[in-house]
Amino acid sequence: QVQLVESGGGLVQAGGSLRLSCAASGRTFSSYSMGWFRQAPGKGREFVAAISSSGGSTYYADSVKGRFTISRDNAKAMVYLQIHSLKPEDTAVYYCAAKTISGDYFFRGHYDFWGQGTQVTVSS
Repeated sequence: QVQLVESGGGLVQAGGSLRLSCAASGRTFSSYSMGWFRQAPGKGREFVAAISSSGGSTYYADSVKGRFTISRDNAKAMVYLQIHSLKPEDTAVYYCAAKTISGDYFFRGHYDFWGQGTQVTVSS
């Protein structure tokens, strides 16, 4: 089991940057691939980015490639999402999740453990 707590969200102007953090508890953190998802008002939860357990491989949704960077620090049990060039359409609650089922990184059903989310609001 792993517990996840996100932080770092807030209100930012378009074009700005944020770094979201996800703190994990549990001794098995380094064995999990990790992902970030987001959910905008009235929409479903969508994949944003994922990183393998070692940090050697990363995956991104096409809509965020070149602007978002996922990273992790296994020694600190932390996952990060650096966001640049924020757009109003990036407004959403951002969730950190631990991937427990092998297969597609983009599929939310492969993630069993979720944080409570952190709100990101981008003003135009």
